[in-house]
Amino acid sequence: MSINVILPDGSVKQFEQQVTALQVAESISAGLARNAVCAEVDGVQVELAHVIDKDCNFKVFTLKNEEGLAVLRHSTAHLMAQAISHIWPKAKFAIGPSIKNGFYYDIDMEGGVIVPEDLEKIEAEWQ
Repeated sequence: MSINVILPDGSVKQFEQQVTALQVAESISAGLARNAVCAEVDGVQVELAHVIDKDCNFKVFTLKNEEGLAVLRHSTAHLMAQAISHIWPKAKFAIGPSIKNGFYYDIDMEGGVIVPEDLEKIEAEWQ
């Protein structure tokens, strides 16, 4: 039994066994796989580790696509929040959506604020 993965241009990639979204991207091109952020399987956005085990429609998103940028911004917001919560354990996070040019978080710092000098601490924690 083969799995037919239908690409946006209508071409079909066939696989003899289950395959991840990243492996499908690799089968298209190494460059696409390197730049892939996420994929879409039958209209549902998935991570690159998602296992495809049946025929489907498939798209790959990179940072050149709004979908890929949105995933990067969303993930980056969570990483920043994690770094901040390690530095300031009492910080309380409210909304933090991704927006057109990045992302933001509303944070209650219990009377304090994050100042430009704190950005180095956050970046160091992030790494």
